[in-house]
Formats: sequence, C-alpha cells, structure tokens
Amino acid sequence: MKAYLMAAGVGSRLRPITDRLPKCMVAIDDRPLLDIWLEAFRDAGIDEVLVNLHHLPDVVREYLATRSGPPAVTTVFESELLGSAGTLAANKDWVRGEEFFLVCNADNLTDFDLRELIDAHRSGRHIATLTAFRSETPSSGGVLELDDAGRVIGFTEKPKNPVSDLVNAGMYAFSPDVLDEITEPAPVDIGFHLLPRLVGRAQAVAVDGYFRDIGTPEAYRRAREEWPARVLR
Repeated sequence: MKAYLMAAGVGSRLRPITDRLPKCMVAIDDRPLLDIWLEAFRDAGIDEVLVNLHHLPDVVREYLATRSGPPAVTTVFESELLGSAGTLAANKDWVRGEEFFLVCNADNLTDFDLRELIDAHRSGRHIATLTAFRSETPSSGGVLELDDAGRVIGFTEKPKNPVSDLVNAGMYAFSPDVLDEITEPAPVDIGFHLLPRLVGRAQAVAVDGYFRDIGTPEAYRRAREEWPARVLR
C-alpha cells in the first residue's frame, strides 16, 4: 500500500521556527513530525510513501538519508507549490493500479491509528474516506456534514458560519478514480477544490484520540506539552 505525505508547505504562520526548518521537521518530544508520520505509516502496513518538498528540501533529504527500514520513501521537489490536489495529479502514475491509497498532511500531530481509516475504506463502497475531529474553531477548517450512516452530505472549507464542529482532519483514503476529479491547472487544493466534488460519494470516520494541527506557535507549544503524556498511555 502507498501513501502521500503532504510536506511542501512554507509554514509562514509558524515563523520564525520555519525560517530554518520545514514544518515536517519541527520536533515533538525530540522527534520530527516526519519521523512520527513514517512510524505511523509503518505500523499501518504502508510499504511506500511519497513526500512532496518545497521549503528547505535539503533538510528533509539529509534526514531521510540517515534512516533505514520501512516504509520506503520517495521525495518529489516542487519548485512552485502545486497545492495538495495538484501534487496528487502530478504524481498520479505513482498510484496507477492501486486499489486505493492514503494521503496525510505532515503538519498534523495525532495518535490516530491509520488502520482504522484503511479498514473503513475497505469495508465501505465509497470513492473516498475522510477523517474528522471535533474542533473548538470549526471555521478555521473544512466543515463536514454527515448523515446517520457516516456519508458526507456537505463540505465547506473555512465557512464563516459553520453548520457543525466536525472538521476535516487531513487524513484520507482515496480510490484512484478520485484523481479524475482534478481537472484544473495547479495550484489546486484538496479542501477547497476536490472534497466538495466528492459530497455524496465519500464517507468519514471519527478521529478518536489526540489530534492537533501544528500550524501556529501556540499550537506547537501546546503539542509539545500534551504529546509526551499521550505517548505514555
């Protein structure tokens, strides 16, 4: 099984930390986010991971050169940011012939077991399976509406008046047919452009456990305080 790890963001909200580090290399409990994600992929049975790079790519390449063991990692450099959906479209041949694949945002910190996402997608009959969490500030993310069966019946990215506190967690299982939905030129985003087209054809599973978007210095500070206790549970 294969997974894309979205790691090309500049991290402007996390400056000055990201003046010298890409977001995926920010440390949590002395480990870069990238390492935490690769361990999660390994535990879920992911064999190959494609990591997109843009900001300070050599920092990531040098780190990857020091590691061994699964999963195998391929990096692709984007001289201009393609957007998350644009990255999928540009590298669609990488998942040609796959039953489905995962996509995860590297700047999220979670102890969610990706096997739950994999099992849900395998047992469902949907083109996509999303993950969702309860947010204190839903207007800052992609807000989901679900029916009683967990099917996505509404999705709006960063709405002014959110209809619920159920927010996209940035971890997806996609069937390759999803890539046919990405038709416009890059940059194109999963949240703003792709997910609204999948309403009625996607399902969602709840993130039961720890989840935090490491997007701001305050979020990073809280994650460093909270994560050690989660690891010891």
